Amino acid sequence: MVYALTERAARHAEERAVAEAGVALGDLMRRAGAAVAETLSARVPFGPVAVVTGAGNNGGDGWVSARVLASAGRDVRVFSLADPSELSAGAHDVAAEAIQSGVPFEVISDEMPVHHLAGYAAVVDALLGIGFAGELRGPYVSAVHAINASGAHVVSVDVPTGVLCDTGAVPCTAVRADVTITFSSLKAGIVLQPGASFAGDIVVSNVGVPEEFVGELGDPEVWSAAQYGELLPTLEPNTYKNARGRVLIVAGSGAFPGAAILAAMGAQRMGAGYVTLAVPESIAHVVQSKLTSAVVMGLPEHPSHTLASRVTDVILDLSREFDAVVIGPGMTVAHGAVLVTRNLVQSLKAPLVLDADGLNAMVDALDAVRARDGATVITPHPGELARLLDMTSAKVQSDRLVYGAKLNGPNLTCVLKGARTVICGDGRRIVNTTGNPGLATAGTGDVLAGMVGALLAQGLDPLHAGALAAWVHGRAGDYAAEELTETCMIAEDVPGFISSAVRELNQQTW
Repeated sequence: MVYALTERAARHAEERAVAEAGVALGDLMRRAGAAVAETLSARVPFGPVAVVTGAGNNGGDGWVSARVLASAGRDVRVFSLADPSELSAGAHDVAAEAIQSGVPFEVISDEMPVHHLAGYAAVVDALLGIGFAGELRGPYVSAVHAINASGAHVVSVDVPTGVLCDTGAVPCTAVRADVTITFSSLKAGIVLQPGASFAGDIVVSNVGVPEEFVGELGDPEVWSAAQYGELLPTLEPNTYKNARGRVLIVAGSGAFPGAAILAAMGAQRMGAGYVTLAVPESIAHVVQSKLTSAVVMGLPEHPSHTLASRVTDVILDLSREFDAVVIGPGMTVAHGAVLVTRNLVQSLKAPLVLDADGLNAMVDALDAVRARDGATVITPHPGELARLLDMTSAKVQSDRLVYGAKLNGPNLTCVLKGARTVICGDGRRIVNTTGNPGLATAGTGDVLAGMVGALLAQGLDPLHAGALAAWVHGRAGDYAAEELTETCMIAEDVPGFISSAVRELNQQTW
């Protein structure tokens, strides 16, 4: 696991290195600049280099890289958006060293012409880094446009200029890097979208900050495939179906029978030994025709073909035979279905997954979710979380790490779906890096809900069940896209590629 640091966490790590480990800030800057030069040289060994710098420490890294490249014989020129004599203390010193060594430079006091960087083989973006907030202004906007129009191989320092370090948001415009070299650890802004799309390849360089200073509990985490692989339930030679986890799925309606089917397929492919669906009686035959190895129970319904509220006691009695319950896919928010969901949330003892309409049913009743003693995983998309938190989905998307963590606890995990799904539980925040836009199609979330239910039934705690299911689900989507293209893949395809993702994880542990 590595941390994806926010600005505060990154600065705190450097401050501790200086105060507690005796690391000089100037040495950190020199090592960072040298790492930039090394990365650039490996990728673009020939041709002139432009280094575009700002007024802060990120600019100082750029000045160091220019000096190192020039000393190696490269044709380098610095374009500084601040007079070198007016730079911050550390940056001032390294800029002076570069100038004294003969590095040519140009101060850009006004807008940079869009074609000002044409003809360079590589451009270093050392304008703002992690310190950027708000919106780009003045010459910084024109410098970003010039970098993007240069046609050169672009190397961004720490975070591409214009990307917010904490959220990955791009308020105005941003540098589109071919590679971002970041220091000590990942940064949240280049892991989360849309910032990740601007970062290009990511190189993490150790510049001398002790590892124990980098991140702490609660900082965003990115896990390796090997770490996910360690969570996979293993099958003993004498395993039997009931020992592999029994999952009850309460789902479906006349309008959405497929949601129940997809959730069951996800649960089965994720290893559950026994899956039962409780659906409105009028769709039971449709569901059963698609699932030959799952049990389907048709329950009393309203004329709208949604579950009737009186089925609550039947489901509660049935749930005692199961290791996990999934509620919500395709249920609608008809009055009876909402009452069923609310009653089950309050009374179920088994580990619970709340998805889709199961979440919509709990709007204005979140206290019941928080009050559950048993393991609980909620799997909202941004719109569903926004309804639960009484805000807009745009607000949720503006800071997925913060709002995804609004509903979490020792027994409660929130899996905030979307590009770079965020899993928050027990005070931890994990960013999943698998998946692709092809998963943005109806029904894929139902598959995920079933997968989470299967992992809860097999004994994983809520955080690990949510995280592992999200990784496998996204990776299955990646395999599906390779085979079918992002455009053509549909939700029904995803369960068929879960095995490919699981096989990949198994190989990590062999």
